[in-house]
Amino acid sequence: MFDFDLIVIGAGPGGYEAALHAAKLGLKTAVVERREVGGTCLNRGCIPTKALLHASTVYEETKNGPALGVTAENLAYDLSAMFAYKQQVVEKLRSGIESLFKAAKVTLLRGTGTLTAPNTVTVAGENEGVYTAQNILLATGSVPARPPIPGLDLPGVMTSDELLNGEGGDFSSLVIIGGGVIGMEFATFYNDLGVAVTVVEGLDRLLPNMDRELGQNLAMIMKKRGVQVFTGAMVKDLEAVDGGLQVNFETKGKLQSVVGEKVLCAIGRSPYTAGLFAEGTAPEMDRRRIKVNQRFETSLPGVYAIGDVSSPVQLAHVATAQGIYAVDEIAGKGNEMDLSLVPGCVYVRPEIAAVGLTEADAKTREIPVKTAKALMSANGRTVILNGDRGFMKLVAHAETRKLLGAQLMCANASDMISQLSEAIANGLTPADLLRAMRPHPTFEEALTAALEELEVKLG
Repeated sequence: MFDFDLIVIGAGPGGYEAALHAAKLGLKTAVVERREVGGTCLNRGCIPTKALLHASTVYEETKNGPALGVTAENLAYDLSAMFAYKQQVVEKLRSGIESLFKAAKVTLLRGTGTLTAPNTVTVAGENEGVYTAQNILLATGSVPARPPIPGLDLPGVMTSDELLNGEGGDFSSLVIIGGGVIGMEFATFYNDLGVAVTVVEGLDRLLPNMDRELGQNLAMIMKKRGVQVFTGAMVKDLEAVDGGLQVNFETKGKLQSVVGEKVLCAIGRSPYTAGLFAEGTAPEMDRRRIKVNQRFETSLPGVYAIGDVSSPVQLAHVATAQGIYAVDEIAGKGNEMDLSLVPGCVYVRPEIAAVGLTEADAKTREIPVKTAKALMSANGRTVILNGDRGFMKLVAHAETRKLLGAQLMCANASDMISQLSEAIANGLTPADLLRAMRPHPTFEEALTAALEELEVKLG
């Protein structure tokens, strides 16, 4: 007889959503968590970053108030108060998760969980003990990566973890190594506050995993705001100098350097498996990731793994979707979610959101496509907000006419991308989407313009 039907190790968005879903399906469920519930996303990632961005955006918009007839005297920001606000948001949501656990009768075991035998998890910590379950779900997430770059361990070099904990303090200049999602969101936050920001990205553009035009457009916007951007720049080393830290890098065959009071290392995350397996209990690995099959089951029967610890796509909503899918598999319940269709969002200004294929993806796969783009400069809501340059771009199959991809760069893009994800998942065409009336004035009116242009191009 097992103690539980399911034990989940890790209470991040993949783990806690999987546990709650399992409880709804009638499975007796426990969650093991060594730190705070909510995982990286809630405590050291998505949520605190967006809370800080909201605060800096309010400050930035207030600075521009006189153009709208709004004047704030003695305008200033309080960084410690911003971080306190961030913490209030985090604690409120963390408390909410714990309340959901109680309501669903999910057992929360506080401590470090280790797989010590088949169907067995040993917990070290507050709820120390040995617990058994018919199935075990590993959802331990990831930690910031620190590649072996000389000087990256110097005082003043931070990862997102230290920065969000407020360990960096107040500073006047920041060099960000990495122009991906994490790097550009922090670049936006600190640039809003007047910090001198420099971004050094090794690949040829910002947001290198997204559509080229998104990264290029973002670079132009950031440079206009005073951010220094170096792309195709490979960092060689860091050294301590008067005034802070010097980052030395090579770009276009030349050695260059920039100095910042602080440095943020934002070049990816590594799966976290430290202490997860006792000797002789580890499943098959795919380099650092836990290897899983299409059901998210590892090489160990009854042991599943989801989220950053096993997935090459490290996003909170991916972990959640995989967790729910895995629980449905455990419960013998079918799930028709298309896990290959992953929307991605970047909370810079304007927001960026994308899903499905880009035009370049289609070309690589030899898929015939037509594309259309609507510029946000012609959108009423964007003009009212004095918004930066942006667009909505759509990609459709030239023969089947089905929508294959969408790339949005505009206000509220993260809230609009889901309707396009649904359209792609259900094989809809531009004509199908044009059946719906979109209200005026809204940002999504530009979607109608892009769809109409795409319909004309498809003929």
